[in-house]
Amino acid sequence: MKISIVLGTRPEIIKMSPIMRELENQTLDYFILHTGQHYSYNLDKVFFEELELPEAKYNLDIGSGTHAEETGKMLIGIEKILLKEKPDVVLVEGDTNTVLAGALAAVKSHIKVGHVEAGLRSYDRNMPEEINRVLADHVSDYLFAPTEKAKENLLREGIDKSKIFVTGNTIVDAVYQNLEIPRRKVDNLNKLNLNPEEYFLVTAHRQENVDVKERLKGILDGLELVYNKFNYPIIYPAHPRTKKKIREFGLKIPNGIELIKPPGFLEFLQLEANAKLVLTDSGGVQEEACILKVPCVTLRDNTERPETLEVGSNILAGVNQNKILEGVKLMLSKERNRVNPFGDGKAGSRITKILEGAIT
Repeated sequence: MKISIVLGTRPEIIKMSPIMRELENQTLDYFILHTGQHYSYNLDKVFFEELELPEAKYNLDIGSGTHAEETGKMLIGIEKILLKEKPDVVLVEGDTNTVLAGALAAVKSHIKVGHVEAGLRSYDRNMPEEINRVLADHVSDYLFAPTEKAKENLLREGIDKSKIFVTGNTIVDAVYQNLEIPRRKVDNLNKLNLNPEEYFLVTAHRQENVDVKERLKGILDGLELVYNKFNYPIIYPAHPRTKKKIREFGLKIPNGIELIKPPGFLEFLQLEANAKLVLTDSGGVQEEACILKVPCVTLRDNTERPETLEVGSNILAGVNQNKILEGVKLMLSKERNRVNPFGDGKAGSRITKILEGAIT
């Protein structure tokens, strides 16, 4: 059995890391193809080193562009490598343009496709991620659903149940495995002069939020209300594009909000694990906060992680400033002893065993 892991963004590296470790432990034949969707591989190398992962064998260095430009360039590059390497299966993870291009290139080349984190649905077709995940699911041969709810979504869309495997989410494996590394290597709280559970952590980067002045202003105004009410510092790792939009729109950074450079995953995980509460528009951060038992307020109107709402670890606040404040108040009033709905941290092992049984 020969496996190709196709990835292109840092969240994909994180969520694929447990599978890579499992493949390494079992000395199975695989290679990593990095598309360079968000960053060049040279910039992402530090991420591989930080997580103690093997290097990518191939690097397409696609860079950013329109959805069509990115996907088209990736399709051409991925197809060439797949035809040369002839893997038995291509593994993709999540809902990026890399996922769509990897799945399409494989299926057109008559190579089996495994979709890790299959079956997530926001039912909002305005989100490019929703289009990517739906299309990837419908061309995949092995759909690794993280939860029963994700499996139900796939069955409702007519996907053959023999292709669907409920494995748990690899983010649980990644959080458990990678929490140990920062304890050895990182001390971000001291660096930022923070005490555990005495700060809020924010991530807001989605196109529909930061590219729309009213929505970005709503988030910043909401954070100002939160700071005025609770007087805890608000740490906001902001991407250069977000800072640029704040300047373009003529918006002010309110008192109490500290913009910092986006940290590495280990530094971020440490910040997340010790935060009093997280405010985010990231699906992955909603999951991580739930696993770490940190209260979460989601700065969106919908989520493809409804399990976090059901167990009470998360609430949808949108971008209305008053709803953001009310969401923070509500989440801080709750106990932190919620059940993690995303599995036991053995998803990577299950996925590898399923592939071994299916292909060998």
